[in-house]
Amino acid sequence: MEEHMYQKEGQELFKGKIPVRVFGDSDEVFKTMASIMIETIKENNKLGKTTTMILPVGPIGQYPFFVEEVNRQQVPLKDCWFINMDEYLTEEQQWVPVGHRLSFRGFMDRNVYGKIDQVLANAPEQRIFPDPRDLCGVQRVIERLGGVDIAFGGIGINGHLAFNEAEDTTSVQAFAKRETRIITMSNETRCANAIGDLGGAIDAMPRYAVSIGMRQILGAKRIRLGVFRDWHRAVLRQAIFGEVSAHFPVTLLQNHPDAMILSNANAAKRPF
Repeated sequence: MEEHMYQKEGQELFKGKIPVRVFGDSDEVFKTMASIMIETIKENNKLGKTTTMILPVGPIGQYPFFVEEVNRQQVPLKDCWFINMDEYLTEEQQWVPVGHRLSFRGFMDRNVYGKIDQVLANAPEQRIFPDPRDLCGVQRVIERLGGVDIAFGGIGINGHLAFNEAEDTTSVQAFAKRETRIITMSNETRCANAIGDLGGAIDAMPRYAVSIGMRQILGAKRIRLGVFRDWHRAVLRQAIFGEVSAHFPVTLLQNHPDAMILSNANAAKRPF
């Protein structure tokens, strides 16, 4: 497997199986993600092409910079299709209400779409979320649009991408073909998300989510992931040095032709 140089400010640190670009602080990571979003859209607009992106709600630090630059540069989003990775579900396995404090749909409405100049915004039907009532819907959209230009995301504490949780008994080949589906979240994910979003109230975290599959993520032409938390130190190393396996889903990016991890200096430190 090809090894890529792991760099910090142009200095070679060590080799990994996924390229890693290290920045000073988290804002630099988020500004870079926003810049990649903007430049991709502008390039496609210039060519008269549709832009299709997979977007996360975690990390979210890129969105204020994205909104600011869209409005400042007057970048039209009319030909953009934004496919969000996932959404929390109720116990009945339906979307949580958009007004729920954890709703990703609500977050995007309040913090992205609601803050973009409406003359620039894309149409609501071009803002896609996986739907537990139509699990094939996301793939139909992707196929109709001719594929995904770029997928953004983060990495969960157990290596998950979107809510594709670790599967210890599944082969890499089978896991890479996982489709959009309803997922029972792992205890690790619920715990980590409860700490970040609910002040540690694990029992208040939803147990279910609907998530795009590894097929949709790995099918993107480019993948860019942002890492910035203290616990990302070990996650980053396992991602770029670990064996490719469904046990740590992000390792599957080692086989992708154009994947990169963007890290702040803190997450790039040795874990212990």
